[in-house]
Amino acid sequence: MGKPLFYEILEKPATSCIIGICSGIWFYIQKKNIGYQHVGLSYETAIEGHHWRVISSAFSHISVLHLVFNMSALWSLGVIEQLDHLGLGVANYLHYTLVLVVVSGLLVLGMYHFLIQRFKIEYFRRVTAVGYSCVVFGWMTILSVKQPSSKLNLFGFLSLPISFAPFESLIFTSIIVPQASFLGHLSGIIVGYAIAWGLIHGMTNYWAVSTLGWIAVVFIFSLKHSGAYDFSFLEIEPVTDPSLPSVPFIGNGRTLQMNTVPVEDKKVNLMMLSQSNVVTTGG
Repeated sequence: MGKPLFYEILEKPATSCIIGICSGIWFYIQKKNIGYQHVGLSYETAIEGHHWRVISSAFSHISVLHLVFNMSALWSLGVIEQLDHLGLGVANYLHYTLVLVVVSGLLVLGMYHFLIQRFKIEYFRRVTAVGYSCVVFGWMTILSVKQPSSKLNLFGFLSLPISFAPFESLIFTSIIVPQASFLGHLSGIIVGYAIAWGLIHGMTNYWAVSTLGWIAVVFIFSLKHSGAYDFSFLEIEPVTDPSLPSVPFIGNGRTLQMNTVPVEDKKVNLMMLSQSNVVTTGG
């Protein structure tokens, strides 16, 4: 007989919190009737400045089946929090979860960009990815390298050898859920191997907190800039002063702003204008 759920939650505090967050977001999405296009990550929305979607897409699930599959796999992977002797444990679990969320999201966008620009596959311009799968696949991969003898339990009855779980799950989800993001799952596997093999390492509490702070700043400002949410207390000041006269440059779309200072000598006035032109065009 297994342990009571309460004790398992105490053994997997970070995993339990993440499952609670994802479940709460799913409930909110269902209650507000929010679609995947409102929170998902796509190439088009990224180039429009919706950088906040790198984070929102990872924690959002539209389908209850998608949520259950990801959270079931994540719960099984929660054993990582107890593997301090393998260089994992709760702290590293949180550190590298942050890395998996951000880096796998950026890697997906990089793949989209390559396929669109190099092979002219416009389909990937509008593909929208949502879900915590990239992180789940990343941790499957890390555990398969660190502890290949482990088992991955799904839905309480399906058990997979962890050494093959990343690619088995990649094929399984592609067959069962054809609309699942193959590139999103693959990016999680790639980042997972980079962490497991030590290509990405050195995360400390200081760097994790600093990175989280910068992510929060970019998240809020991109929300404001994209118009997705109106932060009435947050104002982005314009770089230029509209009260000063502007001199347009032909061809490059730049403008030059100058303070109007009365100068009697025409030669001095021309020299000042010439110097202003040189400094601006040099940038």
